This record gives sequence, structure tokens and C-alpha cells, in this order.
Amino acid sequence: MLTEIYIRNFAIIDELRMQFHNGFNVLTGETGAGKSIILDAVTLMLGGRADTTLVRSGASEAYVEATFALSEPLKKIIAPILEAEGLDEEHEDEVLLSRELRLNGRNICRVNGRTVNLSVLRDVAEPLVDIHGQGEHLSLLQPRSHLPLLDSYAGVQAERAALGKEIAALQEIQHELAELRQNERILAQRADMLRFQIEEITAARLEEGEEEELRAERTRLANAEQLMLSASEAVNLLTGMDDETQAVADMLGQAERSLIQLTRYDETKGPLLERLQGLIYQLSEVSSELQSYLDEVEYNPKRLDFVEERLELINMLKRKYGEDIAAILTLRDQAKKELARIENSEVRTTELVQAEEKYLHRCGEMALALSKKRQAAAEKLATAVVTQLTDLQMDGARFEVQFETTAQADGLYVQGERLAFDKTGIDQAEFLISTNPGEPLKPMAKVASGGETARLMLALKTALAQVDKTPTLIFDEIDQGIGGRVGDVVGRKLWGLTAVAEHQVIVVTHLPQLAGYGDVHFHVSKAQADGGRITTRIKTLEGDGRIQELAAMLGTQGEHAVGGAESILAVANGTKTAVKSR
Repeated sequence: MLTEIYIRNFAIIDELRMQFHNGFNVLTGETGAGKSIILDAVTLMLGGRADTTLVRSGASEAYVEATFALSEPLKKIIAPILEAEGLDEEHEDEVLLSRELRLNGRNICRVNGRTVNLSVLRDVAEPLVDIHGQGEHLSLLQPRSHLPLLDSYAGVQAERAALGKEIAALQEIQHELAELRQNERILAQRADMLRFQIEEITAARLEEGEEEELRAERTRLANAEQLMLSASEAVNLLTGMDDETQAVADMLGQAERSLIQLTRYDETKGPLLERLQGLIYQLSEVSSELQSYLDEVEYNPKRLDFVEERLELINMLKRKYGEDIAAILTLRDQAKKELARIENSEVRTTELVQAEEKYLHRCGEMALALSKKRQAAAEKLATAVVTQLTDLQMDGARFEVQFETTAQADGLYVQGERLAFDKTGIDQAEFLISTNPGEPLKPMAKVASGGETARLMLALKTALAQVDKTPTLIFDEIDQGIGGRVGDVVGRKLWGLTAVAEHQVIVVTHLPQLAGYGDVHFHVSKAQADGGRITTRIKTLEGDGRIQELAAMLGTQGEHAVGGAESILAVANGTKTAVKSR
């Protein structure tokens, strides 16, 4: 609720601070004293249109600040907005809104002392206050608020939540399906490319380590003649295949015979003989291996061409797919997995289409059932609102909830039609009003009279008292065009909003019968400030002071006026006591 407002240099107000209370707050005073100006300041603070003419003459800026106490339900609404903007503070039980309007046209909005843009200020303020009358901060005039209020009135929150859950599941399916369909061509192209990569790599029949072996073989084949020459020369030197060359084997054999002769006379040289014999054996092995190598080495141009082509193929695949054969084979395996996923997407698309059809039918049935309950509740609400309007001297007024649905080719299946939908169902609801007999029903926002608008809001607020959660309701001009008898009815209904539905109500009025129901009575007056300038002053009235104010509002003087004022208070207090005792 609104606990305090501070106003500085606004219109005729130089500086004013007011503490509001729970329950029914009444503001009275002479015309022009500044009652409606206080509400204009509240409207500005809530994000209303900024007009530099509101800056007090001689000042450079106007400033309005308000403090709101937050109930637990209201915290759940406000907290996400504050957190999203980084405005959540240690004092979670209240929020501070302010607005500064400068002569140069600049206006500064603040939430909890931190500067924000106008839209954020409005987002925070919207759940806090409804101003009914001349102002524009009228949540009930906004069609988007009508369906939630009707659902609360009908008591179908559970059905609405259940439908919202099913719609959310349907929308997830549709989102996935849309992505698959949108990417169908891209996925087909991707699948073709993956198949080509897999086939190209598979056809190459690569093996890890193959490249190194091929490179070594290419070196041997490219140098076959030199290899044969070198091997032949080595074999000739070792074995004496050439008659002109003394073989190493022959010389080592001579050396062996000499050492055998030597060891006959000196056995200590036996180890030398053994070592030499070992060398002869190793030499024989080397000779044998060289001969075998020589038999294998051949000049084979065809094989060399094959190896060269194979290496070029590997190099080409490396340029396209990876730095080595292992990387190429890894890419092929990954391509196979991705291709499998793409091919499975066709199966997934079929599954999603079937699931979508089931949800479209099921959600259509749920939405239709919810719509029927809404329409039944709308008739009851219309009757209740018209009854309230009649009490408020608006005989002949009509009220109706208009329902509309929109055809949509891919909408929910509802009784043979395809209808557009969202998480609330298929209905678009708007409150319509006709304030005079013979006039057509029109959207509430087009009701021209400020007094009629305020009384219409009061009728709606009374009918919706238990479900409308806006904590602070402000009414201006609600007594326009009504007399004292209806004033008592209006006062009783306004006070009832505080007693039954626990709203805080603030009213500007000229009717003493209405003011008599106030729990707190503020008197607004004009006075001369320093320098002789006029400014607004406010005083809380109690006891005799309140009786004198009500007597003055009756327009008579003397004992009769005082008696009338006392009678008004007695009737109001009696009504309050009776209601509280129920």
C-alpha cells in the first residue's frame, strides 16, 4: 500500500508530506485547494505524462516521491522486476519510487534511489496503484487485464494452469518441429556432403602407419640402381665374387688358421681365436643377408608409380580432412555418427507431427471447456456489475464481457474449427459498457465522463473485490453528478473495498455522506506561504474538527449543520460496525 508521499514545487504545492493509512483515506477541501493536484502528483510519479507547466512558478524542478509497503503476494510480482534491473535492496518490505521534472523538459525516474528509464518505473508501479477518474493509470481499462480478472472471478485458475502446461508442451513440440522443417534443406545438403566424405575416405582404405611405410618404399624404389650397386660391391668385398678382389672372408680364414697354430704353443691366446671365429660367423651372416637383399632389390617403375599415386591420394585427403591418417579416420567416424542423427531426424519429424496432432486435439478440448466456464462466469459478473451500477445511480447502464476467437490454419481443433491460441486458451475477452439507455456497448476506455469512469471502476472493483489484487485504489471525481443519497451508497461501497477485500482506498470528494465513511480524513486547504505566495496545506481531522468539516460540506450553518454532520458519522459508523460484526 501507499504509506507516504512527498511533493515539492509541484503546481501550487511548495512542499508537502503525507502519511496514508490502511483502510479508507478521504481528502476534502474547497475547490482549487489542491486535492486533485495531489493525485496529479501521484499520477506523475507512477509514470504519467510529464508536463513542465506543473513545475511551480519560480522553481527549476518539481519532485514527487512515494513509499509503498509490499505484502507477500505483491513481493512475488515486484521482486522479479527489481531483480532483473538490479534494483533489489535490503529493505524487501517496501519500494521507493520518485520522479523529478525539470523546466528544460528532462525528467528523471528512480526506483529505490537508482535512476531507471520510464518504462521500468511504469512496470514497477503498475501492480501497486489504480487511479480512477481523470488520470490514465487505469488497469481495468486495459483489455489485457480483463481475462485474468475474469478467470479469477470464475475460479478457473487450476484449469487455466493445466491448459497452460499442456500448451507449453505443445509449443515445445512445435518449436522443435519448426526447426527440423526449417533446416530440412540444409540438413539434406549436409547429409549429401557427409556421405561423400565417408565414401571418399572409405574407398581409400587407409591404414594407420601406412604413409611412413610408403615413403620408405618410395625412397628404395627411386634409388634401386644405386642400392643394387652398393649391395653388390659389399657382397663382392665380403665373399670374393669378383676374381680380381681378395675376399674379406678369405683373409679372415687365413687369420683363423694362423691363430689356431698360435694357440698350440700359447693357450692364453685362445680367447682371441674365439673372438675371431665369432667375427667370421657374423661376417657370414651379413654376407648372406646382403645377398638376400640384393636378390630382392629390383628396378620396378610400375610399383614406384603406384606408391607415388598412393602418397598423393593420402596428401589430398590430408588437405581436406586432417593432418594425418589417424585424424582422417576419426573424421570419417564422426561423419558416420552425424549422418545417422540426420537420417534419424526424419523419423523424429514423423513422431513430432503425430504428437502435435494429439496435443492440438487435447488442448482444443481443454480450451473449449475453459471457455464455457468463462462465459458462464461472465454472465454472473455482468449481473453483479449492473447491480452495482444501479446502486450508483447509473440506471439503464449495461455491462457485458465480449468474447472473440480467431481462426488460424494451424490452430487448436475446436468443434471442427482451427482456432488461434496462447497459454490462456482460445479466448480474447474485453469488458464492454453502455452508460446510458439506447447507447451501444463500447470498450470501457471510451467512456468519456470522468465521474462515470470512476463509478464504473467502483462497480467493477466491488464485483471483483475478492480477486482484484491491486492494493491501492485512488478515486477522483467519483461523486460527480450524484447526490447525497447515492453518496452514502458510494461511501459504503468504497469502505467495503477496504473491509472486505483489504484494499487501501484514497478518495477525493465533495460529498459529506461519502466522506463520513473515511477511516482517516484529510483536509486540504490553501494558505499564504512566505513571500505571500499561495501554497497547499494538509491537516488530519479528528473529533470536532471532522464534524465541522462535514458540516461545512453540507452547505448549511449552525446547529442543523452540526447535527447533520453528526448524523452522517453515526450512520457510517453504524454501517461499519454491522459489517465488522458479521
